Amino acid sequence: MAESNENNVPEAPKGGVKKGNKKTSEKLKLRAVPETILKRRKTANERNAKRLQKRKVSLAVKRLHRKVIFKRAEAYVREYRKKEKDELRLARLAKKIGSFYVPAEPKLAFVIRIRGINGVSPRVKKILQLFRLRQINNGIFLKINTATVNMLRIVEPYITWGYPNLKSVRELVYKRGFGKIARRRLALSNNKLIEKKQIGRAHV
Repeated sequence: MAESNENNVPEAPKGGVKKGNKKTSEKLKLRAVPETILKRRKTANERNAKRLQKRKVSLAVKRLHRKVIFKRAEAYVREYRKKEKDELRLARLAKKIGSFYVPAEPKLAFVIRIRGINGVSPRVKKILQLFRLRQINNGIFLKINTATVNMLRIVEPYITWGYPNLKSVRELVYKRGFGKIARRRLALSNNKLIEKKQIGRAHV
């Protein structure tokens, strides 16, 4: 009996158990993913690609701006050094001849109001209005000529003024400089804010 049972058992195929087709299983897997998720993935990939492209463009623009800024700074330094050398050369030449060298007067002044309106005459009040010095501690840059010097002498008890240098102007802009950008009053802390304004068109 044992021999008959062993003969009746079907033999297993040599190649093993056959599995389903791989292509049909992959199709079923793709169909299982919702379409909304596929759309989200696609939009996310497009957004990332646009962000990378925008970043590359911004980096290229920053490199170009950096080169321009360095060239401009070098030109300013060359100009200042040339001016100083010319002043020294003319002073030595005048001393060699036995004469005196009188340097050129500055063409720009900075004026600050230091007194209020008590006891101010109409003439002085009008000059202060022309200078836009309506309050205490208001300051302006003023072009120096004969007319402005005479006006400064008239209002001299109410103001203080002098000739600014590069260091004082830089400190003044960084401490008290503000600009109106997108209807907001922002401190001028870097060059990007200045470039956004219309003064950036003048290569300031």
